[in-house]
Amino acid sequence: MEQYAIKGGNPLVGEVEIGGAKNAALAILAASVMTDETVLIENMPDVRDTNVLLQAMESIGVIIERIDRHTVKINGAHINGLVIDGDYIKRIRAGYYLLGALLGKYKKAEVAFPGGCNIGSRPIDQHIKGFKALGADVDIAHGLIKAEAEHLRGGHIYMDVVTVGATMNVMMAAVMAEGQTIIENAAKEPHVVDLANFLNSMGANIRGAGTDVIRIKGVQKLHSTEYTIIPDQIEAGTFMFAAAVTRGDVTVKNVIPKHLESISAKLIEIGCEVEESDDAVRVVAAKRLNHTQVKTLPYPGFPTDMQPQIAVALGLSSGTSIVTESIFENRFKYVDELTRMGASIKVESNTAIIDGVDRYTGASITAPDLRAGAALVIAGLAAEGITTIDEIRYIERGYEDFPLKLRMLGAQIEVVDTEKDLQKFKLRVG
Repeated sequence: MEQYAIKGGNPLVGEVEIGGAKNAALAILAASVMTDETVLIENMPDVRDTNVLLQAMESIGVIIERIDRHTVKINGAHINGLVIDGDYIKRIRAGYYLLGALLGKYKKAEVAFPGGCNIGSRPIDQHIKGFKALGADVDIAHGLIKAEAEHLRGGHIYMDVVTVGATMNVMMAAVMAEGQTIIENAAKEPHVVDLANFLNSMGANIRGAGTDVIRIKGVQKLHSTEYTIIPDQIEAGTFMFAAAVTRGDVTVKNVIPKHLESISAKLIEIGCEVEESDDAVRVVAAKRLNHTQVKTLPYPGFPTDMQPQIAVALGLSSGTSIVTESIFENRFKYVDELTRMGASIKVESNTAIIDGVDRYTGASITAPDLRAGAALVIAGLAAEGITTIDEIRYIERGYEDFPLKLRMLGAQIEVVDTEKDLQKFKLRVG
């Protein structure tokens, strides 16, 4: 089974180009089927989740043409089935976006119950509540979520909790509903705004995305568009923390600095220098980091998807830090793996108390999920000796060319498949 082999100890130095936002791309790809005309999408990340979703779309008759690795043409005029139920789609969470898109266009859809990383309970009750408010009947049976409506009519929806997935899913269903829909307590994340901009470029009428009240006036049909997906704030943040943890100097290019403000603020707080320009952020860590407190919150707060990365940094900081996870209850599954590397972390309920140590040491560890997996790679880059990381399929769900991009910054990391490959790597890196 493939794993990452890492020799730690090199500061990361140089420039890295950030790809398109996975979480925006998944919703936008699904929404592209809502017109019968051809849609061109650029800056699409070539990661496992997007490829699985495209495969699911092809299975129901969507015509997909890969222009190049990051550009795709999509035509949903000849969809021949409204049931998406394959083993592959169950492995990703974003399959449920096809529910909102197909319900909006055809007033009917069935999609396999979502999978993805096991980082805690991610109920779909708010999705269901939103679809019902638009006049759909929703049923869960035989592992499928089924939504159907005679007519979709605009409704007033108050989200009980701030939820990105439900905000985007209901927004898609509502753009072709009759009348006006108001979504209150809506998620404000950049990918919510990106989906709204994409739908508006196809002729939708959405106002207020990026605030907590989104207003949608239904339209009868959508048309073709060409659209470029925003850069991935979580990939960018991961490289920013990689610079901090390895005491490096990394310029993260092709980013929107405003989307990274909560990440930049914490890096400055723990002792890094952060320089922003129009579309790049440079992070320099010249000395040992300081301790801090952090609590994950919906945007514009500190992202839950960056929680494992900051914990890895705080594990090497001076003093005691507190990390509070307010979004997902299973987000600390990486702590046991990090402890194998010498970290001193105690988890109580949704809080991690981190006593900074002088160093991590290499160990054989396993990635428990996507973001924790990336954080453990960063820990390996800072550790003394060799680290091997299993279950890298999780990391490949959301990071394109991760080892290659790290090697371009001076990291010693390779994908190995056998014990023989691992021994060769160890000989090569000394």
